[in-house]
Amino acid sequence: MRRYVVDYTNSHDLAVCDEIMEPDYVLVMGPHEVAGRDEAYKPATRRQLDQFPGLGLTVHDVVTNGERLALLFSEHGASVRHDGALAAWRGLGLYAWNGSRLTANRVEQDYLARRRQLADGVPDAVPPPALAPWDTVAREPDSGVEAVAAAWAAQGAPAVNDVVMDDGRVPGDLVDADEVVVDDLFTAGDRAALHVTVRGRFRGGLGPGTDDHVGAPATLHAAALVTVTGGRVVSGQVVRDRLGLAKALTSAGARA
Repeated sequence: MRRYVVDYTNSHDLAVCDEIMEPDYVLVMGPHEVAGRDEAYKPATRRQLDQFPGLGLTVHDVVTNGERLALLFSEHGASVRHDGALAAWRGLGLYAWNGSRLTANRVEQDYLARRRQLADGVPDAVPPPALAPWDTVAREPDSGVEAVAAAWAAQGAPAVNDVVMDDGRVPGDLVDADEVVVDDLFTAGDRAALHVTVRGRFRGGLGPGTDDHVGAPATLHAAALVTVTGGRVVSGQVVRDRLGLAKALTSAGARA
């Protein structure tokens, strides 16, 4: 993962992908699946780097049990498509590997926050980096923590206690959940990393263009990294595919 962040992402060296990822590497983001390292993943990454030629990635947290790893990060840069406007946006990835190379990443990034910053010209600050991310010690999975995290996830990964939602500007839930699918979940000590797909009715909170769709059917994808203490989720970060939800709502409204 150090090579992923330092040698590949921050150095913009796509050749490193061949060394750290399997050829059938799969990235899943929201409803989208980017399957195949060479034919799909690297071209998608190149498009991102073309838009943000100085793109950087800052790591805020690393959690691993030795088999799985979660990376909480911010990406940041200046967009050539927006006259050099600056933006910093949060992301959370849940990685899998086969003991030698990465095989998959289920990730969410807060592209709605990025869109806001590129539009209004006021970038968010990048939160402090992890002090020693590559010295992170693997911790054993904990079945009790997994049970608590699973129960919380089954509620739609709601905003509770000191859990931060996205960029912190909309702290509440966006969807009244009728169905929740836990797509991925693993633990390391008192930490849990997970991904959920929430289906239900839109509650509002996405801003202009979506307020007329309150009560409409909605699907929301979210990744979370949380801490469990005393049998409850007490803190953490949730990154939701808010832009995907907004686009789905407005396109459905247009069709209607």
